[in-house]
Amino acid sequence: MRDPLFSDRRDAGRVLSRKLSAHARRSDVLVLALPRGGVPVGYEVALALQVPLDVFVVRKLGVPGQGEFAMGAIASGGLRVMNDGVVRMLGIGPDEIDAVVQAEQLELARREQLYREGWPPLAVDGRTVLLVDDGLATGSTMRAALLALRALQPARTVVAVPTGARETCEALRRDADEVVCATQPEPFRAVGCWYEDFSQTGDDEVRALLQAARSSHRR
Repeated sequence: MRDPLFSDRRDAGRVLSRKLSAHARRSDVLVLALPRGGVPVGYEVALALQVPLDVFVVRKLGVPGQGEFAMGAIASGGLRVMNDGVVRMLGIGPDEIDAVVQAEQLELARREQLYREGWPPLAVDGRTVLLVDDGLATGSTMRAALLALRALQPARTVVAVPTGARETCEALRRDADEVVCATQPEPFRAVGCWYEDFSQTGDDEVRALLQAARSSHRR
């Protein structure tokens, strides 16, 4: 087994930021990090590029009984997007959809309230959005995020991760305007294999990094 590529998520963010230098100090660029693991990565990217950081809280709507198979997503700002083809193909009824949505909305609302602390979401329309996570394995959460983000009409979407499976990074090029994957080791196995410290990111760390990013960008 190869040695880890990154000491932790913040180290990974610093590595990733060097691949994104073309976006530095641009007023039309912002970083949206997927909580929770994407936030330490996104913080370092936003800090290095001197652009704003926000979270994009997205909850995948899993098919009943097949939670990893997405039939849609809900996201920050009250967005709800559905994959009508999947819903029709599997014959999923409105009551089943509503039950899944209701459960996921509770967790999304909890995270929104906890992380934002009264701050409104950053405006996305007409801007270049760097959508950041700590890595890509299957890419299902990132696809759900892209689907939801598209409804907010950004000018350009850039998926940016420190590491990812080659086939997943390539597949996401169909959904995003650009995919920046700093490393694509093979065999990939799992995102956590490439971090020395891949311990869970806590809510308190997310809040602290968002507060630090807001303070830094106001200077």
